[in-house]
Amino acid sequence: MTARLGSRSLRTRLLVFITAVLVCVCAALALTTAFAQRAYLMGNLDDRVSDAVERNAGGAALHPELTRDLTFLNEGGQPAGMLAARIDGNGDILSAAVVTQDAPPRSLTAAQTDALKGIAPNGSPDTRTVPGLGTYRVAALDAGGIRVVTGLPMDDVLDMIGDLVEVEAAVAAVGLTVAGCVCAVVIRRQLRPLGRVAATAVEVSHAPLGHGQVTGLTRVPERDTDPGSEAGQVGAALNRMIDHVETSLAQRQHSEEQVRRSEERMRRFLADASHELRTPLASIAGYAELMNRGTDRIEPGLAWRRVNAESARMRSLVEDLLLLARLDEGRPLQSAEVDMAALVAEAVWDARAAGAAHLWQLELDLDGPALVLGDEARLHQVVANLLANARVHTPAGTTVTATVGVTAAACVIRVHDDGPGIPAELLPAVFERFTRADSSRTRAGVLEGGSGLGLAIVAAITTAHGGRIDVQSRPGRTEFTLELPVAELPAAGTAMRARTAPV
Repeated sequence: MTARLGSRSLRTRLLVFITAVLVCVCAALALTTAFAQRAYLMGNLDDRVSDAVERNAGGAALHPELTRDLTFLNEGGQPAGMLAARIDGNGDILSAAVVTQDAPPRSLTAAQTDALKGIAPNGSPDTRTVPGLGTYRVAALDAGGIRVVTGLPMDDVLDMIGDLVEVEAAVAAVGLTVAGCVCAVVIRRQLRPLGRVAATAVEVSHAPLGHGQVTGLTRVPERDTDPGSEAGQVGAALNRMIDHVETSLAQRQHSEEQVRRSEERMRRFLADASHELRTPLASIAGYAELMNRGTDRIEPGLAWRRVNAESARMRSLVEDLLLLARLDEGRPLQSAEVDMAALVAEAVWDARAAGAAHLWQLELDLDGPALVLGDEARLHQVVANLLANARVHTPAGTTVTATVGVTAAACVIRVHDDGPGIPAELLPAVFERFTRADSSRTRAGVLEGGSGLGLAIVAAITTAHGGRIDVQSRPGRTEFTLELPVAELPAAGTAMRARTAPV
């Protein structure tokens, strides 16, 4: 409603302004025409008066002894309504008459004669109002001592000027009406885009920008964003502003969501860490209490072994937490050239020693050296954690295969097994901290099972090296795929034959 009123007010102001300009222009044209026409008609009348007074003076000069003679008015060609008078040297009227239609000249009355007094005999036209006859243009001329006054009526000229003004006023009124209607239509059409822009701005101002959905804000239609018009420029600028506002709000909402998720992860992390640390601490406290009492319910050597085992478990958990904290802070890792083929082979040998009940295989499919730049100890930890995950969560007799390959841009390491697989509902969170498998991948024991940080450490170290980790799983096949950027392109002619060998 506000946008409509604003647009209507602007339209009204424009229409009033344009109408005022047109009125001024029409008035100026009408006045100029009227004055020009009046000057022309008056000039023509003055010429006729001058000719008439000269002719009458010539007629009076034929009888100079007759000082009151007006017989020249009887001559043919004298226009009806023309008046003439004879004056003496003092300017007094001696005789005066007016030419009538189809009748002899009629003498003027005393009041009419008085209207002709005081005219200088220099031939200059003057305007006088003669009672009963109207307005006259008169002139007096002295020709050899003979002074004659002659006048012609102005009513025809004044009527013509009045008619001209009326016609111009009528034409101007019609023109203003037509122009006003045309201007109103044009202004209305030209301001429609501006009205739609204003309506869009009002609609955006009513959107709940402080909360909720911040995308999909109303935009100015494309037809109203033509840069060739002022309204289009305003519409395009408003669309850019809306885009900026929407982007800023989306970024703020994303940041708030990230903060909320980070806080949720932190709370869950602290709860899980507290739970993990509470168990070994309670065990250590229990065994220490038994040893302090000196009871014979437990052998001191066994108690010390359990205390050492739980301490080692706590130390491993704390080290894992510290490592994740360092990686979260973005602390730089050591960088050196690492041969991933040799590193994976060593990790497979170590896994075989820890899990002799499994069948371990190593596959090398290399077209060149499997060299990456990174922290050798952390990369070894990544491969070791993947192999340990396969060993701990699969039954005895499972085949675990580690494959090393090289592409043009990455060194690819795959660890797959033919165990029972990871539950589908667990796959999206398998790399999150303290994620535990269900009974289908039951851990071998409390000490071997770890704290649920192994795969989280794998993902963090991989990301820190600019790589990526992925997992696919179904019953009978679970495969982790690790990709790391290569240190250099493989050299030509150094291809190694692919082989598969039990370790």
